[in-house]
Amino acid sequence: MMFRNRALTVIVFAVAMAYLESAVVVYLQRALAITPDQLFPLRGPEMVGDLAAIEVGREFATLVMLAGIGWITGRSWLERLAWAAVAFGVWDVFYYVWLWIFVGWPHSPGTWDVLFLIPVPWIGPIWAPVAVSGALIGFGLEAARRAEGGIALRAGWREVGLGLAGGLLVVLSFTADAPRIMAGGLPGWFPWPLFVAGMAVAGWSTVASRAAPVTRRTSRAGRRAKSAARSSCACRTPPASCAQAATRTRRAGRGSARTRRAGCRGPCRSP
Repeated sequence: MMFRNRALTVIVFAVAMAYLESAVVVYLQRALAITPDQLFPLRGPEMVGDLAAIEVGREFATLVMLAGIGWITGRSWLERLAWAAVAFGVWDVFYYVWLWIFVGWPHSPGTWDVLFLIPVPWIGPIWAPVAVSGALIGFGLEAARRAEGGIALRAGWREVGLGLAGGLLVVLSFTADAPRIMAGGLPGWFPWPLFVAGMAVAGWSTVASRAAPVTRRTSRAGRRAKSAARSSCACRTPPASCAQAATRTRRAGRGSARTRRAGCRGPCRSP
């Protein structure tokens, strides 16, 4: 499957997943008799009952499905991670697009939302997760394109460590207010400096990994073809006779023709 077809498949899947996710959220809010503007303070177990546990399970199932499309689309683990990042980013952006179409929410990029509930509530203004998703889409598509072109994706321990550190800073910016939210409070100030620092560190690690030495990856078919070519070039005479024939023909000045007549093709090796 070509890169363009892979990208189209992943994007269409993620947009459809976003539609499903948005529809479920609308149903859930109607069941609880609330509107998107009444997310805070969060409802306690006495009001939502077992819907909270069901919602956590739904979030986990969504992540499994997004990771699954990345796994079946990619070939190496880095390529699978790239496609999963694209799927996650498209899903997250279109989740808000579909909600806006369905119920006219969010009202602005600064509208606060509950992003996740695993393991604690993640909260933040809409622009923050959309920025993360945009970066995931851009870097994911670029990595997948390079992999499709036969360029082996490489990430050293330094790049991996910086990427994880940047991601951790972003997560901390979303969960910094979790204790107050879980206690029934309202969102306060979003720690955007922490968020920006995390995005910068993660972005730098991605750019650094792209600047690593480029190596071309040989496909399985290419490796089989090369192996078959090497097999066909095996000497048809014993190595000693082949070496003697090559020496004689070099001296005679007619190397290639005499060598072939002596039954030696390519590098000498045992039959």
